[in-house]
Amino acid sequence: MSRVIGHVRDLRRFPVKSMGGEARDALELRWPGLLGDRQYAFHRLEERGRFPWLTARIVAPMVLFQPRYREPEDPRTSAVSVLTPEGEELDLHDPALLARLSAAAGQPIGLMQVGRGVFDTMPVSIGTTTGLGLVDALHGAALDPRRFRLNVLIDTEEPEEALKGRRLAFASGASLLVNEGIPRCAMVQVDPDTAARDPSVQKTVIHHFDNCVGLYAATAACGAIRVGDAVALLD
Repeated sequence: MSRVIGHVRDLRRFPVKSMGGEARDALELRWPGLLGDRQYAFHRLEERGRFPWLTARIVAPMVLFQPRYREPEDPRTSAVSVLTPEGEELDLHDPALLARLSAAAGQPIGLMQVGRGVFDTMPVSIGTTTGLGLVDALHGAALDPRRFRLNVLIDTEEPEEALKGRRLAFASGASLLVNEGIPRCAMVQVDPDTAARDPSVQKTVIHHFDNCVGLYAATAACGAIRVGDAVALLD
């Protein structure tokens, strides 16, 4: 049994971890996750802990850099261009970009390509208009959904709690197994347009949502997900 609970409003993938995302009309869901998502990551060469990645928690302006695949349908082999905040277009492997980020981080960094994607916990991040609307209401101001770095935004009236442990099916036959809420870090403080930090956003998430906004998910069946697709909740 299944019932339609809404539609896909927005799709995004992030070619480089912690940089800006690419809005897409369609994304290919494969077993490791969404094709091309978080395939590259900068990492701190002297960090030996469990989280070596350089992210906007350390260098907030990373969110202002906009990477794109030059061949968007073949991200595994495509070159990547990065538009800087000043409007200069650089190759992702340009030494000047590496030097700039190293200087901002105050430490040497490197660049890695990881075919299955560099994910903190699970490969797909889902949000709902209901969930984000509740965050806005309790925060007392509208927040840009890009703060939460979601892959799939679903327009639905269904509460997020009702989706946990369930499967979501899309028109192509692709489906996702929803797992748990996404624990949030200082990334949510960072404005995606200015990189300014607003600690009150994180306080709202901690105090009203037990520090979780959005839902983690993993692939249950491969296929395409498209903006406008009906989303069915499978019983």
